[in-house]
Amino acid sequence: MGEFDIEQVLSQLTLHEKISLLSGIDFWHTFPVHRLDIPSLRFSDGPNGVRGTKFFNGVPSACFPCGTALASTFDKQLLLDIGRLMGEEAIHKSVHVVLGPTTNMQRGPLGGRGFESFSEDPYLAGMASASIINGIQDKKVAATIKHFVGNDLEDQRNSSNSIITERALREIYLEPFRIAVKLSNPMAVMTGYNRLNGEHVSQSEKLLQDILRDEWKWDGTIMSDWFGTYSTKEALANGLDIEMPGPTRFRNPDPVAHSVNTKELHSKVIDERARNVLKLIKYTKMLNLPENGPESDSNNTPQTQKLLKEVAADSIVLLKNEDVLPLNKNSSIAVIGPNAKYAAYCGGGSAALRSYYSVTPFEGIAKKMTSSPKYALGAMGVKSLQGLAENLTNPFTGKRGYNMKFFKEPSSSSHRELVDELNLDLSHVFLADYKNPKLDSNLYFIDFEGDLVVNESGEYAFGISVYGTAQLFVDGKLLVDNKTSQSRGDSFFNSGTSEKKGTIFLEKGKEYKIRVEFGSAPSYTLVNAGVVEFGGGGGVNLGFSKVYEKDEEIKKAVEVAKSVDNVVLCIGLNQEWESESFDRPDMNLPPNTDELVEAVINANPNTIVVNQSGTPVELPWVSKAKGLIQAWFGGNELGNALADVLFGDTNPSGKLSLSFPKVLEDNPTYLNFKTEMGRVLYGEDIYIGYRFYQKMRRDVAFPFGFGLSYTSFGYSDLNIELSEDKLDVTIKVKNNGPYKGKDVPQLYISALNSAVSRPVRELKGFEKIELESGESTLVHFDLPLKECISYFDEYMNQWCAEAGAYTVEIGKSSEDIVLHSDFAVKETTYWLGA
Repeated sequence: MGEFDIEQVLSQLTLHEKISLLSGIDFWHTFPVHRLDIPSLRFSDGPNGVRGTKFFNGVPSACFPCGTALASTFDKQLLLDIGRLMGEEAIHKSVHVVLGPTTNMQRGPLGGRGFESFSEDPYLAGMASASIINGIQDKKVAATIKHFVGNDLEDQRNSSNSIITERALREIYLEPFRIAVKLSNPMAVMTGYNRLNGEHVSQSEKLLQDILRDEWKWDGTIMSDWFGTYSTKEALANGLDIEMPGPTRFRNPDPVAHSVNTKELHSKVIDERARNVLKLIKYTKMLNLPENGPESDSNNTPQTQKLLKEVAADSIVLLKNEDVLPLNKNSSIAVIGPNAKYAAYCGGGSAALRSYYSVTPFEGIAKKMTSSPKYALGAMGVKSLQGLAENLTNPFTGKRGYNMKFFKEPSSSSHRELVDELNLDLSHVFLADYKNPKLDSNLYFIDFEGDLVVNESGEYAFGISVYGTAQLFVDGKLLVDNKTSQSRGDSFFNSGTSEKKGTIFLEKGKEYKIRVEFGSAPSYTLVNAGVVEFGGGGGVNLGFSKVYEKDEEIKKAVEVAKSVDNVVLCIGLNQEWESESFDRPDMNLPPNTDELVEAVINANPNTIVVNQSGTPVELPWVSKAKGLIQAWFGGNELGNALADVLFGDTNPSGKLSLSFPKVLEDNPTYLNFKTEMGRVLYGEDIYIGYRFYQKMRRDVAFPFGFGLSYTSFGYSDLNIELSEDKLDVTIKVKNNGPYKGKDVPQLYISALNSAVSRPVRELKGFEKIELESGESTLVHFDLPLKECISYFDEYMNQWCAEAGAYTVEIGKSSEDIVLHSDFAVKETTYWLGA
């Protein structure tokens, strides 16, 4: 075939074919026109890793650290390499378009998808986005920056109206997208679910046409978020190229063609939308991927594992170290806590995926030691019960898991037609994309069967949350009924029930027959209103755990802590607490965690607390902790990466990508982080994150950009060279400590005597360097002057590079400024665009 000529192809398409190109045909694929060499493209979720085409029983994938972790590396080259690995993962899944990165802003600490995003700072978020996009597109896979724009909380997300001033919109919320468009040219943009100042973003002419295309000169493809299209004519006319997913709700060819033929909708609108889709088609043709190609887990190579460990380790932030780290491998060590033997490798929702493997903190630490460390649970860290499937044995195969049989009729029917049978070991079963040609609707029934043997007699709890209906039986007796009486919860993208539980005494060594009878989504007894409806067969989550007595578990942990030299106390959140579709109600750690931390620290002062969360948590005991590490949701390799940092095989170099306030009430969105009467007021304006804390002189637990090392670095010899359009800054950095290590000098700009209210300082540059002990180097910041000094002038509706005095500040964090020097700009200029 010759070169794919967009205009020639466009001229040969029928009106119906053009319209068909403007929506998906299913959850992950676009419409093909084979006679004109237009293939069906495959999309895949991509914030944490490339899942492929299946929520249910998907092919395992590489799981990357969450967005806030990736940004905490402050390493543009490493993020470029991570983007390339994402591109390779996409190719192994036959994916043409990765749905990431997520580039929304961290207004406050409670956002359900906050862990997916990068930072509270637009410059850091933009640079991280650009690096990852460039890496993905180096592999000729298209990247999709999302969610454009102001989609920064989950509360009533598909109807919430984000009320944002024009200045805040430009300086904070659009800015990371502008930076990424300028530096990486993403092939696609995904619109948010939300309204912005009264209109849904997916049909906003101002945002999609005036700013993104005309002002920024971007020339790619715009798609909706899944079920985030709200009109036909307005969305088409104002710039939304693809409605996702399919089949379409708003772009059926017959009525849209009728609108064109009756001049209700101009034909050039359809041509322009189709032309933009063809641009994406042309770009992805460089991949030479087969249409509807195979999905493989063969990228689970030593090289992949090495890079995943490197980025996980470099994202880890050492927050406190009072002579307790690095650990001695010959010391006696206990690993305690709810996250010690639990792999909190990713957040929930679209970011969740089935990983190649996962390494827990306990496993990673144990590999470093000659004898296995001591262990105690201490407290439960999960919101619902842990997975049942891993405790079951399939009665038909003898392997871990269960047998599941699919029927058209419920168990009460005298005649049931078996339509499918699978043997799996998944406790979380989401059937949104399960398909079977024998089923003529989304109503079907599944029987799960597995055998259970426990190794300790006692009370055990079984739990079920469901989008549909489900009942759990033990030896034929009903124990959990989530069918006849259901209560709303936040499971399954906020569509499902809360977890129903039942307890029973189980004897050690005795075999119990476990049976779950599930009815798919149409059997659900509750009404789903105000949620994004993913459709399909719904889902069921199967939980199981021994019943623990809180005081007894803490007592056991204390006894273990007293018996060793050092304790690594692993706490935090997981994908149940931080997930798409709902926001956290508070900054608290799971119940009983703070009590556990206090007790263990009192029992053994040489305790290193390791917190895993994608966003900030309150740390009421922080003053008592000698050691504190922020380890995020670190992907497949978190356990190994954490062990490397704990024992000094890797010198920690992560810097916080967002501020950790002391308490929830301190954060700038405390009064405004919810949707009230259809709108959410961005009352903090431009003062989010450290911009707010510094302006208000409010202390935080740990500031933006902060992170310790096992070595020390000195900064000197600040030099500024100013030209008409450039700010060239040079500093000398020396490793004054005993270890090789990495450091991140951060460049902030402070405007003096501005005509408008300005932040105390704003990040405008950073570089990551590595130095041997005693080694020094010159670090250069070559920055565009207008982008360093401008604010957005709402009256002029342009960026204003204001005449006046400015200070360059070089810091080890947003609070720790060690060098500074002034410069002056003589003339005010205005500008617009990228």
